[in-house]
Amino acid sequence: MLSTSTSQSLPDIVRRSASPATVARNPVSLRLYKVLGATFDDDATKEALMTLSELYSSPIHVAPTVTELRKDGEEDAEPEPADGLGDVLSFLEGPPPGDTAAKARKHLRRDIEGKLAEGSQKFLKAFGEVDQKLEALQGHISVMRLQCDQAQSQLQSTNEACKSLLDRAESLREERQDVNRRQSIVTLFLARFTLSEDETQAITSPDTPIGSKFFAAMDKTEKIRDDCRVLMAGEGKSSQAGLDIMSSTSATLDRGYDKLFRYCVHEFRQMGRDSALEVGSTMREAVRRLRLRPALLAEALSTLSQTRQATIVASFLSALTNPATAGTRPIELHAHDALRYIGDMLAWVHQAIAAEHEFLEGLFGVADGGRMVGAVREFGSGKARSEEQEWMTELMDGAVKGLCAPLKNRVLQTVRAQENSIIAYNLANLLQFYTLTMMRTIGDQALLSTTLKDMTSASYQVFFDAIEAQGRALLRLALDPSDQSLTPPAALLTHAQALRSILALHTAEPSDAPEGEDAMTARVLDVMVDPAVEMCVTAAEEKEERERRRGRVWDRKVFVLNCLTYLVSVLEAYAFTGTKREMLDGVIEGRVQELTEEHFDDILKDTGLKDAIFALDTKPPSEPLALLPATQPPALQAALHTFSTWLSSLEAVHSPRLARLSLPALHARVHHAALRRLGRAYERLCAAVRRTENRYEAAATLLGGERPFGSVSVLWQIFGMEEEDGEQ
Repeated sequence: MLSTSTSQSLPDIVRRSASPATVARNPVSLRLYKVLGATFDDDATKEALMTLSELYSSPIHVAPTVTELRKDGEEDAEPEPADGLGDVLSFLEGPPPGDTAAKARKHLRRDIEGKLAEGSQKFLKAFGEVDQKLEALQGHISVMRLQCDQAQSQLQSTNEACKSLLDRAESLREERQDVNRRQSIVTLFLARFTLSEDETQAITSPDTPIGSKFFAAMDKTEKIRDDCRVLMAGEGKSSQAGLDIMSSTSATLDRGYDKLFRYCVHEFRQMGRDSALEVGSTMREAVRRLRLRPALLAEALSTLSQTRQATIVASFLSALTNPATAGTRPIELHAHDALRYIGDMLAWVHQAIAAEHEFLEGLFGVADGGRMVGAVREFGSGKARSEEQEWMTELMDGAVKGLCAPLKNRVLQTVRAQENSIIAYNLANLLQFYTLTMMRTIGDQALLSTTLKDMTSASYQVFFDAIEAQGRALLRLALDPSDQSLTPPAALLTHAQALRSILALHTAEPSDAPEGEDAMTARVLDVMVDPAVEMCVTAAEEKEERERRRGRVWDRKVFVLNCLTYLVSVLEAYAFTGTKREMLDGVIEGRVQELTEEHFDDILKDTGLKDAIFALDTKPPSEPLALLPATQPPALQAALHTFSTWLSSLEAVHSPRLARLSLPALHARVHHAALRRLGRAYERLCAAVRRTENRYEAAATLLGGERPFGSVSVLWQIFGMEEEDGEQ
């Protein structure tokens, strides 16, 4: 064992006391190096040291030495070899606290085994006590088993003695359950297939008002009949109970529907006399249920239709004359204003129909389906048309058909009294608008819709009669002889203004116009435009003839073109007049060609080239141009001089006659066309003069003496028409 009092360190002693070879073979050295190289930072080592610390925290019971053991009689005990770990720990921790620590390190294993033996003794003592308790418990269980066997034997003997009594009680219990089951079945059957006294009273008694109680009793009766049909269908043959139930419920239902019918008739009579109609939930439910009896419902609704018809007619007549019902002023106070008078009557009718339709929708519980105001209502037919729509259409037709006679008389009387075509057209359009509105609301087969169609047709006929009379009056018009202007006459301006107003009203009409609207528009244009065109042509010819007899000149062609272009300008603002504009454009094109031809002849005459060009165009092919009288050199030189003088005048670029055309573009078109023809004629004349077969001795001198010096390009420059000539 290493001494703890050595002043030198252990590593120095080991290094000095042995060589490397000796250390490698010495077990003590190997053990020492192993201990020195070990680490005590791991958890297991720390826990072992803590256990040792707790073991020896109290005074250590050191194991007896060899001598002491021998004294105790243990002769064979031998001292344990020195523990190298204890020596190292004692060396590292410093000198031990006396001989007690050394003995503790020496007898560590013995101390631990002693501790284990002491713990085992404690466990044995505790298990001994447990064993004694278990033996006592086993005794108690044996006694309990004996007593249970005795009780079981007594119970078996008792059961055998009471077996007959239990069998009787079980049979009685089963009989009672069967009776209860039968009673519950009968109770359920009666509750399901019969009405209580209160329910029967609610259906049949006239004193019980129509309400939720009545409707609940009716629903139960219908349910009883449905269940009874199902019950009877499942049997081989109809039972008497089922037939009795069907018979009694049928009589009850008939009395209930009769009571419901009387209630509806009474309510319809009261409701029909009111101007403000409101439908309650009870009334709506009554109508819905009465639909199962179509005959009763038809009779009740007939009463409603008659009452509503009388009420609406009375309200309409009162609104015409009575200020209290009219709202502000009686409608007939505006009879002098035809448009307002008819508009007020139609607006009142439309409002009454809208209120009636809303009332019927509430009565039949029909939703409008999110339809916007003024949108087209769908009136189907056959399966696509619901029963509610048929009832509503029929009722509305019956309610408002009484308005047809007084409304038609007043409207036609007012329309036929109109002589102004614009007012007549306004009235026709107004009637057309309300006709479309009524057809969307009550259908096109309703009497009021057909009446409005007739009134609309009559109004359009009055309008066409007015514009036809206006056209005939225009044809009879004679132009003022003292008026030498070429502008459209005042009568044509007034007529065109009326046409413009009518076309503007047509543009303001709704886009969903009925079929035939294009034909009507074409008829309006034909009736108003054709007489105007005919008047312009005929009156202009008559005035030109009268002026010629008086020795004065009046330009008919310019006048007619001014009138026609003015009519076209009236129609240009409206897209739907395209066909009529094309017709007028064709007429204007023909007149422009005539004016262009005449203007070219006037220019040839003014330039002095008319005879020369005529001779050039009519001469025989074999005859020289120089030998003709109009194209002999002196005559041709004079004509070219006159042409040169004309080119220096203002008429070469501006015609005083064409300046009286109302359209400057038309003036430029006609004048430029005539100048182009003049340039081509001059070109042909120069080419003919230069040809040798025409026998001009000094052709270049003859043509170059006067402007444009025989050059066509110079002539185009004078006219300012180089580009136009290039295009040609």
